[in-house]
Amino acid sequence: MSYDNLCKLLSEKYPDSFATWVMGGEQTSAEVLKTELSIEPIRADYVTFMRLQGRILHLEFQTKIESEPPLPLRMLDYWVRLYRLYRLPITQVVVLLLPPAVGTIIETCFELESTRHEYQVIKMWEQDPTELLKDIALLPLAPLAATTKPEALLQKVAQRVTQLEPEQRREVSGYVQILAGLKFEKNLIQQMFREGMMRESVIYQEILQEGLQEGRQEGLQEGRLEEARSLILRLLTRQIGDLPQTMRSQLDELSVNELEALGEALLDFKQLTDLEFWLLNR
Repeated sequence: MSYDNLCKLLSEKYPDSFATWVMGGEQTSAEVLKTELSIEPIRADYVTFMRLQGRILHLEFQTKIESEPPLPLRMLDYWVRLYRLYRLPITQVVVLLLPPAVGTIIETCFELESTRHEYQVIKMWEQDPTELLKDIALLPLAPLAATTKPEALLQKVAQRVTQLEPEQRREVSGYVQILAGLKFEKNLIQQMFREGMMRESVIYQEILQEGLQEGRQEGLQEGRLEEARSLILRLLTRQIGDLPQTMRSQLDELSVNELEALGEALLDFKQLTDLEFWLLNR
């Protein structure tokens, strides 16, 4: 799925939230309209049309401002088609997900002789992430918002995802990670979201609680390593049984991150061969 198309999916799944965000006032009855226009039908792949109270909202998502036909002409074309069909006022908003090259002019109107047509442009890199973080519908856009500390913002988004109900968490996490891929390296995204989920897991909480009970000093790498290794061995013994000495030696070579990853994987292990396969392919 393309980034633009994911935004279309989200806006059609949560029309009230997106309408409220772009219109600047609460909308509670947004109705998604079909995306084919009757005159010389065209398929609006990255466009969402909504009927609000006495108004049509046209949302268009773009990763790049360059297009053919040019964006201003396309917005005028859509306006004419929509007005002919619905005969209502139309608000048109283009959401740019990424900043264009330095020096690129971002146009907000079509103008030719006596014809002038204006539309709005939302630049995601200038948006305050605060409101996006509050709404599950807009949360996937938050990594693209304005910040002087991008990694800190991504960490905050990952923490917000872990606070969601379990049935929502996996789906929203997937949406967030896809759009974050426009701005961040894949390894960083995976690391932050894996660590965020780990902190919410039973295994992580057990490691933390046992470490506190035994009086281990927090923040010491060696202490964390021994703590994680000890708990993993107990969990493995409890779940799989006695481990061969060769496998115990392999566990001694794992880093803290690898032990935490193994802890997550333990939920899926049913027998000793699963663990052997994991150790060989880590």
